[in-house]
Amino acid sequence: MISGGGTGGHIYPAIAIAKAWNEKYPESEVLFVGAEGKMEMQKVPEAGYRIEGLRIAGLQRRLTLDNLWFPLKVLDSLQKASKLIKNFKPHLVVGVGGYASGPVLFAAQRKKIPTLIQEQNSYAGLTNKVLAKRADAICVAYPDMDRYFPAQKIRYTGNPVRKDILDLKDKKEKAMNHFGLQPAKPVILSIGGSLGARTLNHALLGSMAQFEKNGYQVLWQTGKFYHEEVSKKVAESGLKNIHPMEFIRDMDLAYSAADLVISRSGALSVSELSLVGKPVIFIPSPNVAEDHQTKNAMAFVSQHAALLLKDSEAVADLAPTVIGLLQDPDKQQKLSNAIKLLAKPDAAKEIVNVMENLLQ
Repeated sequence: MISGGGTGGHIYPAIAIAKAWNEKYPESEVLFVGAEGKMEMQKVPEAGYRIEGLRIAGLQRRLTLDNLWFPLKVLDSLQKASKLIKNFKPHLVVGVGGYASGPVLFAAQRKKIPTLIQEQNSYAGLTNKVLAKRADAICVAYPDMDRYFPAQKIRYTGNPVRKDILDLKDKKEKAMNHFGLQPAKPVILSIGGSLGARTLNHALLGSMAQFEKNGYQVLWQTGKFYHEEVSKKVAESGLKNIHPMEFIRDMDLAYSAADLVISRSGALSVSELSLVGKPVIFIPSPNVAEDHQTKNAMAFVSQHAALLLKDSEAVADLAPTVIGLLQDPDKQQKLSNAIKLLAKPDAAKEIVNVMENLLQ
């Protein structure tokens, strides 16, 4: 049983773990448990797995009517989690973070079923810190996580990523043709998540004329909320080498085309980019719990493996930072070499090994 979700950063590693497990044990049955109304309820069935939903939701930081329902939702979710475990009879329960992870792992631990936590971020959330006390193993993506978890339970596996990211070799020409890009001009790739990142989009709108003037192309995932606004402004500008897209499905081709990547620093993005090995400028989102995106990015910046721009400085500083980096091949190479050293390409397989050990 695999529980959790809420964001792609939780869901995609969970699916990668399930697929790596089923590759080795195709007869094994995997049941996902998510939160009703969250994206896992769509993404998990699309990946070919069954999912059950809990009514669990987060506690709002301000006083709302939803907060009055929170205790009832927790009790309801605990009861349903216990019932699912009773009926499914899992030999092992994996929690990947997100609302549903708490009730399911708690219920499994009460029934003495082995549990494993997969923590994607460099900062552990409150739920995982509480559940870790009774978990059998904790798979982490960053060193020094004994600040949050019992050292003897930690396994440094990295974050599982999509298989197509693991092999970008010989895809450059196909990528340039796929996106209609010119082979002779450097490509800047900007990714801010499926919904979009306001600061990244505004920073690129303010920088795109300078990028085109310098002979650069921009492959730009605007996100759902900003695509109409961005597309209109790009069309009005008359710029020919700026390519806004609402969502990029073929991320392996996007990474292959890129000479430089601008990105938020969610756990999944950071793990993917370490495998991609291109120079990266992280612009952490300030709107996340405990500022964990900054902590994720700093784990790389401290190893001279990426550059960081604060969200508040991005609009003013993006253009000079990008242009300065693209004009410095030596610095690009050093960043590329350093970020590859932090990659964990076999994370899903390593997590499967930990799961096997718990079952034995």
